[in-house]
Amino acid sequence: MSIKLGFVVAEFNRDLTYQMELLGKEHAKFLGAEVVDTILVPGVYDMPLAIKNLCKRNDIDAVVTMGMVIEGVTEHDEIVVQHASRKIIDLSLEFDKPVTLGIAGPGMTRMEAHQRVDYAKRAVEAAVKLVQRL
Repeated sequence: MSIKLGFVVAEFNRDLTYQMELLGKEHAKFLGAEVVDTILVPGVYDMPLAIKNLCKRNDIDAVVTMGMVIEGVTEHDEIVVQHASRKIIDLSLEFDKPVTLGIAGPGMTRMEAHQRVDYAKRAVEAAVKLVQRL
């Protein structure tokens, strides 16, 4: 029985999150998991509702988030990641399903973001391991 994953991918910084999505799907296949559904959301801050919808589904064992939050002039990036990550943890506990954090940032430059595209693979791997071990 293969592990069924749902992806929630931010459209903000889509040039980077598209690469993350492709890497994530490739790594899921490598691990013998199947990506059942992918929901694109405007940004990382918008992920919780999509995560909740995927968590409710019986055909999804775990949810993988993917996003890039690049540092701006204000501290907006810190607020976005702090609140999104807190809610992601809450949803994982509420639905008793792994929801993994494939979000890079805050406080990184665009160059650093390019170097962190592989966070998608880490998040997929964490989801698969958690499903297997729980």
